[in-house]
Amino acid sequence: MCTGSCAKCLGGTLIPLAVFGFLANVLLFFPGGKVISNNDNLSAEVWYFGGIIGSGVLMIFPALVFLGLKNNDCCGCCGNEGCGKRFAMFTSTIFAVIGFLGAAYSFVISAVSINKGPKCLTGNNTWDYPFHNGDYLSDQALWNKCQEPADVVPWNLTLFSILLVVGGIQMVLCAIQVINGLLGTLCGDCQCCRRITVSSRPL
Repeated sequence: MCTGSCAKCLGGTLIPLAVFGFLANVLLFFPGGKVISNNDNLSAEVWYFGGIIGSGVLMIFPALVFLGLKNNDCCGCCGNEGCGKRFAMFTSTIFAVIGFLGAAYSFVISAVSINKGPKCLTGNNTWDYPFHNGDYLSDQALWNKCQEPADVVPWNLTLFSILLVVGGIQMVLCAIQVINGLLGTLCGDCQCCRRITVSSRPL
């Protein structure tokens, strides 16, 4: 089944992306690669679990569904294999939408955090967000405003950028599966598509 093969390819791509997103979010709990003494001093966006929930857990289920679509006919749908394959493809669109929303959640959280900058110990000996509207992105000299944790600015910027890219790719892949799933729902499989094409030709 052409649509099933496409879905399997998408699912195989989403699995490593979900792992990357999960690990990136976990590493954010260790700013600068070190254990922080007070978790309240972590950036708030870290606790939104964008990579763990959005790009991670919510992406695993759609990916597994996509991987199994090639040979899934929903038990033949009461003996009708074509109907079963169409129903399986329709179900995959629902999971694709769930995956898209999870990836979008991670994408938005990452974009907000990048623009906001990390929470860190500033010059007046308080933990705060010293940057405004992403000003530190174009002026690396401002990074000196963060005294602790060491290297927290490049650490957060790198990991949230990874989550941003991962979320963006996942949204595109899930959107492709929505289209692929709808085609599979209407067409069933490649043989069905070919039969429709042949039957439409003039005799």
